[in-house]
Amino acid sequence: QVTVMESGGGLVQTGGSLRLSCEVFGQIYSVGTTGWYRQVPEKQRELVARITWSGDTNYADSVKGRFTISRDNAKKTVYLEMNSLTPEDTAVYYCNAGVTRVGRPFATYWGQGTQVTVSS
Repeated sequence: QVTVMESGGGLVQTGGSLRLSCEVFGQIYSVGTTGWYRQVPEKQRELVARITWSGDTNYADSVKGRFTISRDNAKKTVYLEMNSLTPEDTAVYYCNAGVTRVGRPFATYWGQGTQVTVSS
């Protein structure tokens, strides 16, 4: 069984910073491409940032220059450093991890989400 767990969300003022973590638990061989997504009510979930196993990254235009995605493969953890936050960043942030397990096909798993609220 694979579990993806996000942490680090919370309430912050405009201009503040937060660091989200996405840790993958279970008997897995490796964590591959992993993305951070966010969703607000009545809107589709959108990709915020993505990182490959080797560290290649891409970002949504709205967060470029403010957010940084990184990873620690040994810890099976992906981070999202968020700076210069604005109320428009308020959302539930989800992690989607690509996982390789021994004897199993590659699959992606979602976490339960972590709330980020930026006050004006």
